[in-house]
Amino acid sequence: MWVVVPAYNEVARIGGTLAALAAQTDRDFTLLVVDNGSTDGTRDEVRRFAVRAPVPTRLLREEQRGVGAAVDTGFRHAIAQGATLLARTDADCLPHPGWVAAARRALTGGAAMACGRIEARRDEHGPLGRAGFRCLVAVAATFGRLRPAHRGPGYRAPYRMHAGNNMAITAEAYLAAGGMPRRPSPTDREFLNRVRRHTDAIVHERTMVVENSTRRLRAYGLRRTAAWYLDRGSGRLSPDPR
Repeated sequence: MWVVVPAYNEVARIGGTLAALAAQTDRDFTLLVVDNGSTDGTRDEVRRFAVRAPVPTRLLREEQRGVGAAVDTGFRHAIAQGATLLARTDADCLPHPGWVAAARRALTGGAAMACGRIEARRDEHGPLGRAGFRCLVAVAATFGRLRPAHRGPGYRAPYRMHAGNNMAITAEAYLAAGGMPRRPSPTDREFLNRVRRHTDAIVHERTMVVENSTRRLRAYGLRRTAAWYLDRGSGRLSPDPR
């Protein structure tokens, strides 16, 4: 198993992500951080971690901007190195200690793809902000299920809420589906639909838990964040708030 983490100018947060991955109960994986052209100290932070990391840690650079390109490059590199199981989180997220173990159970148990559960990071917002985040996720999940574009005879599995920062997939399914769209965020729904056209072996694995950054909520506000999660894009705002 390989865990891929795309990163862009995440020096302030990636240390927490790396520490969370080092604290996994299942450490039988290789960690690959794909730097997407950072101009801060992100790469140095990863290099320092790699010296003392309890798991093999590699750093790859992807110059094509956009999280889709970074993830696709990382997954394809891992597959070329022999990976058969793949998982992804982001450099501003905190996977719970059993995250890798849950992903492995799902994929070795017959799933081609597993979508995990996301919660708001407790160090970025209080109870009200976290409650707002839960509401946004619930609305986005409902919208996704009801949206006509996500339903039809071409799909082999029902729509499930998919967060790119908390997913796992087999190498076989990744390649068969055509991989991640190589463009800036949002890419998650398009990728999920690619996989849904290929297989019905997609599960919602609630024990795969990742704490998600809520900085988009702070940067956009509630209304614009809702528009983002409802696939309306970022408008005039940056699609990658820092």
